[in-house]
Amino acid sequence: MIRAARIRGSAAHDRTAGAAAVIPARILVIKLSALGDFIQASGAMEAIARTHAGAALTLLTTPPFEAMGRAIGVFDEIWTDGRPSLRDLPTLVTRLRRGRFDRVYDLQGSSRTDRYFQLLRPNPPPWSGPAPGAAFRHPQRLRQNRHIQDVLAEQLALAGVVDIPRPHLSWLAGDADRFALPRPYALLAPGGAAHRPAKRWPAEAFGELARTLAGAGITPAILGHGAEEQALAETIRSIEPGAVSLAGQTSFGDIASLARAARLAIGNDTGPMHIAAAAGAPSLVLFSADSDPAMSAPRASREGQAVETLQVEALDELSVAAVLDRLRGHFGLE
Repeated sequence: MIRAARIRGSAAHDRTAGAAAVIPARILVIKLSALGDFIQASGAMEAIARTHAGAALTLLTTPPFEAMGRAIGVFDEIWTDGRPSLRDLPTLVTRLRRGRFDRVYDLQGSSRTDRYFQLLRPNPPPWSGPAPGAAFRHPQRLRQNRHIQDVLAEQLALAGVVDIPRPHLSWLAGDADRFALPRPYALLAPGGAAHRPAKRWPAEAFGELARTLAGAGITPAILGHGAEEQALAETIRSIEPGAVSLAGQTSFGDIASLARAARLAIGNDTGPMHIAAAAGAPSLVLFSADSDPAMSAPRASREGQAVETLQVEALDELSVAAVLDRLRGHFGLE
């Protein structure tokens, strides 16, 4: 945690113009979603708080990330009315005006948040993001086909925020002990966005992988949420009954705590794998052509941590043998 309390209005120096200036007293950070992107941006949030030590920081996000926004420990307020309908957008813009922010860091960088900036004209606060006309503009052409952490580091440097730490999630914790998993264990994340089935390795393949892990003395523990992902867990358990289903039972903090003690984490390009990697688990993330690991793959949270991707055109054509070869060659699986 970066701070337990924040003193409003303390004097410090802003590096944005190369000359001494009082750090802005009120700072807004915008990060609406999604889980993996929120985690990828957490290092940027910490760097903003460090740069603006003494300022009051507000996070604008969506309800699923309110608890995580509080847990990071750098924000004085959390606003959770992000992504309003077009009909309700004027209400949010009015609230932004009344916030009298001295600077805004748009870490979402979407057309929606660009619209927030444009609706604040003619006198928007100094704004960091890709919005045309922003004081610290990082245009979209410089953001294409690049990893999100690199994009945010370059964007923030324009506003004097440097030395972005890796996402590490040391501030996020749950109760892993209540699951009493036999050790060593491996986390499996067979789910993913329901509207993007091409991003999922088949549950049957995860089942075969679970069988091999169990045979090597490693307990497979299956993550997931919702009825559909609970069904994936049951498919895996039908192939390897020794697998433990945690589907529907874990908070984000629980996953982070489980990951810290995990032998491995293997899964699709989905939020729980971002948590696992950022919490320190050796992680193998499976990608299809449906997404680009060069832009969004989790990165290691510490030196010496193995975090790798395995990409194929179609995940339903990825063999269990290919995954096992990677685990044996790079993760020490026997």
